[in-house]
Amino acid sequence: MDTGSDPKQATDSGVRVPARRHGRLRRSIAWIAEHSFVALGGRWRYRRRHLAQGRFVERMETVRVPGLAPELEGLTLAQLSDLHAGPFLGPGDLRPVVEAVNRRCPDLVVLTGDMIAHHWSESLRVLDDLAELNPTLGTFAIFGNHDYRGRQEGRIADAYGQRGIRFLRNECERIEVGSGVLALVGVEDLEEAKEVDLEQARAPVQAGDVEIVLCHNPRGASAIAGAGCTAILSGHTHGTQVDLPLLRRLGPQHPGLRLELGPTTLIVSRGLGVVAVPLRVGVPAEVVYVRLEGSPAL
Repeated sequence: MDTGSDPKQATDSGVRVPARRHGRLRRSIAWIAEHSFVALGGRWRYRRRHLAQGRFVERMETVRVPGLAPELEGLTLAQLSDLHAGPFLGPGDLRPVVEAVNRRCPDLVVLTGDMIAHHWSESLRVLDDLAELNPTLGTFAIFGNHDYRGRQEGRIADAYGQRGIRFLRNECERIEVGSGVLALVGVEDLEEAKEVDLEQARAPVQAGDVEIVLCHNPRGASAIAGAGCTAILSGHTHGTQVDLPLLRRLGPQHPGLRLELGPTTLIVSRGLGVVAVPLRVGVPAEVVYVRLEGSPAL
């Protein structure tokens, strides 16, 4: 789902993917559909059908790590993705999701991109809800392709940073838990960022760290995966959003919910929001929980 902007030449570390661009006819149809559903109360209907308590899925994933430090055993990340605040997601809509996450008491919360639908200011519409998340080790985020519209992503990062949510922009946060270290690596969006620098993002990672990479677009996973990388958490695809013949092809290619790429596990969230139409067919909105468990060292 394109943002209509053209990224400059970037340091891509081999992971950048071609930006998707849609023709004028398709953009016009999407505009008409979106505004029609807004007039018909699409936001209220979407919240009631997909974001009310008991309507969204809480998916549990376990990732086994050889030689995991005892202090990291059971460490859990909650992943929220593809909110697309805007016409169909606004203030209060995420409250049931936030309450559900807080009941699970995760150690970390990660937001894996596409905070907005159209304009950077839409991100502020859900900030009060997201600021209520209370993981013990913090909340971190990355940008998705939509977030670069108007090249105001820095304003999103600043506003969220003031509320305790840190964006990782080709950066790494090393989180020490006893003798164990979780290296949380965040890369800019592979389609729309001006610079994607995986080498820079990974520079602080040390031998023995448990590395988890946040990368909005799963198409870059094969270039990121490898020895030392435990997991990659992505979104972007909405799980196809409308899982019907022909219609499922309209969005980004969905590789599946979980793939094993050698020593690295790719986990793809189906997200919480929508684009163009407030519909999900065969694809629930979801929060993903990723739990680390030890396994015998190889």
